[in-house]
Amino acid sequence: MATNPAEILGLPKPAWAADEVGMLYDMASRFMSEEIAPRYDEFEKNEMVDRESWLKAGAAGLLCASMPEQYGGSGGTFAHESAIIEAIGHVGVDGFGIGLHNSIVAPYILHYGSEEQKKKWLPKLATGELIGAIAMTEPGAGSDLQGVKTRAEKDGNRYKVNGSKTFITNGQLANFIIVVTKTDPAKGAKGTSLIVVETDEVEGFERGRNLDKIGLKANDTSELFFNDVRVPTSNLLGHEEGQGFVQLMQQLPQERLQIGTGAIAMIERALALTIEYVKERKAFGKAIIDFQNTQFKLAELKTEATIGRVFYNDCVARHINGGLDPVTASMAKYWLSDLQGKVVDECLQLHGGYGYMNEYPIARMFRDARVQRIYGGTNEIMKLLIGRSL
Repeated sequence: MATNPAEILGLPKPAWAADEVGMLYDMASRFMSEEIAPRYDEFEKNEMVDRESWLKAGAAGLLCASMPEQYGGSGGTFAHESAIIEAIGHVGVDGFGIGLHNSIVAPYILHYGSEEQKKKWLPKLATGELIGAIAMTEPGAGSDLQGVKTRAEKDGNRYKVNGSKTFITNGQLANFIIVVTKTDPAKGAKGTSLIVVETDEVEGFERGRNLDKIGLKANDTSELFFNDVRVPTSNLLGHEEGQGFVQLMQQLPQERLQIGTGAIAMIERALALTIEYVKERKAFGKAIIDFQNTQFKLAELKTEATIGRVFYNDCVARHINGGLDPVTASMAKYWLSDLQGKVVDECLQLHGGYGYMNEYPIARMFRDARVQRIYGGTNEIMKLLIGRSL
């Protein structure tokens, strides 16, 4: 579906979507439809999008859209990143991991990197020469980031990194990894630091298996192992050690909003495709859309999708203006991903038996949607964060 599902459904257009953002959405939709979608089954089978596609995305200006032009980006805002992520969701190539690369990995370099680091790394992230990942989760530490065990010990002008990570998005392809480490385990959260590992330039780094997931098959997700990996002390993000936990907390609202972006995009696609399907599919001599139950279900879902879109648009507007607080970002992450699961499930039901067949897009959406309530902090954690604000 190359046409914007939100427009098909008549959902509110965001006030922040200026003409240039709309043009970027159109361009990103064409790119995803022409370059990624025709090969998407192949990418799902191989369990990763190939490096060539990343380089093509970079050449098309779809990497680091919100990074300043002086560092190779397009000089945009999160509105531009949202346009790209929405295009991915609307076309249905949700496993292409450029959203994390663009709006999670690159901002850490922009906000906390030195001028030298920005000039060295951001242009290569913008071209796709470097593919980014952030290594937070460990086998024994998920949402509890204070519990990470990976250790970085200073050894002269280098750090020696030891530890393991799991569930790392872009893990098989990434050659630029921000690693959450402990530089002083005795200090707990205040002993956490972010250190960049360029995997092509070190020894002792190993990738584990490409993890066999329920959904998002085209997105490589891996275990990573650091065995006495030595990196320059200049790869530390921030002016001194121990700033990592604060840096993570400052950037998590954008990560959680981005999960909301993927959620609202899939909600709109699922709903638009389902309305199209029930108008064509007949049972007992009439179209499924003509049954009252179908109309009532779709009326409920369209109403909730509209509420979700209005809420999402407001969150983006607030974020662009610097006013998206962590609590509201947590609300967006949990509520929109919960709604995503509900809408996709109801839409699959309206497809009947065909909804359970992999040849129908709704089946893939059903699989891909489930993890949204887990990564970026589980929805239960989101509710705890919201509860603390009461």
